[in-house]
Amino acid sequence: MELLTGFIDLFMHLDKHLNTIIQSYGTWTYMVLFLIIFCETGLVIMPILPGDSLLFAAGAIAAMGFLDPFWLFGLLTIAAVAGDTLNYWIGHYMGPKVFQQSGSRFFKREYLERTHQFYERHGGKTIVIARFMPIIRTFAPFVAGVGSMSYWHFINYNIVGGVAWIAVFIFGGYMFGNIPAVKHNFTLVITGIIFVSILPGVIEFLRHRYGSK
Repeated sequence: MELLTGFIDLFMHLDKHLNTIIQSYGTWTYMVLFLIIFCETGLVIMPILPGDSLLFAAGAIAAMGFLDPFWLFGLLTIAAVAGDTLNYWIGHYMGPKVFQQSGSRFFKREYLERTHQFYERHGGKTIVIARFMPIIRTFAPFVAGVGSMSYWHFINYNIVGGVAWIAVFIFGGYMFGNIPAVKHNFTLVITGIIFVSILPGVIEFLRHRYGSK
């Protein structure tokens, strides 16, 4: 319960936590943000780390003069692309081993083939759009690697998606973060970003769940 409370507090008060990090670590704040984005996109076990909301909060704080938005954009774009690349290769390495297991209820060879066909048909669009969907963002490159999607096909969309994702939220936060209405209702804005970002996944889940019935 305390861990859950801590995560909720982290999400809801990112501005305060970022201010604390800036005061404690100064320019090392860029490295802290780099590592968070890298882990959120690069490690399948870390999908609950803040992504969209953290980027928006960082952009908003940059508007106040505490961080440089262009340094944020450059470094965090590298983190996002590198994270997805690591995730892809983890999936690529684990995929054959996982699907070659015999007697498994979940990891069947046909799932690998379906994943491969899906990503060959929709891979680019899936990887770019997934950047804006929490949790799915973390799993998309892993599944692409598992499905043996070619790396050169993957990396092009990885770069496009990474640049677009970082730019939208860093410069979006920079543009709107210093508006008085946003500044005075920052927690509400962060809550709205989290809600909007998970909404497509919820809609897709409900559509499959009740559509199949």
